Amino acid sequence: METDPLSTTFAALADPTRRAILARLALGEASVTELAEPFRMSMPAVSKHLRVLERAGLISRSREAQWRPRRLEAAPLREVADWVESYRRHWSERLDRLDDYLFELQKEMGLGQKHSESPASGPQSAGPEREQPPAGDVRPQKEKKHARSQRSQPRRQS
Repeated sequence: METDPLSTTFAALADPTRRAILARLALGEASVTELAEPFRMSMPAVSKHLRVLERAGLISRSREAQWRPRRLEAAPLREVADWVESYRRHWSERLDRLDDYLFELQKEMGLGQKHSESPASGPQSAGPEREQPPAGDVRPQKEKKHARSQRSQPRRQS
């Protein structure tokens, strides 16, 4: 059964040794010996990792006399980046809608101020025992989205 190229690329990227090899090749081409240096493994083991990367199209090899350098091939990484980007846009849009919904809820409850309002023009009290929330989020839009992507996810209990 044949696997699609995206799955093959993800499978190749799943191993930290192969990701380290790709990181090294991002600096420029290198021989198998140079690629094997940082790892505590045999040359045949490194060669197996290189074959996986070659089959995924992530690296290529050339021949210059006795030297057979490997080099990074960016096309499969571009396909992965494009695939991930479509999901990033989807979740960013959903989080933007959630922000809008939460803002509306706060506004209805008298807890928030509109982002463009100054502190003097918005509601002044959130109740006798509550502290007044800040006067809107003044971070630039891109920074807000980045901060959202940094939220930690709860760990699953096994």
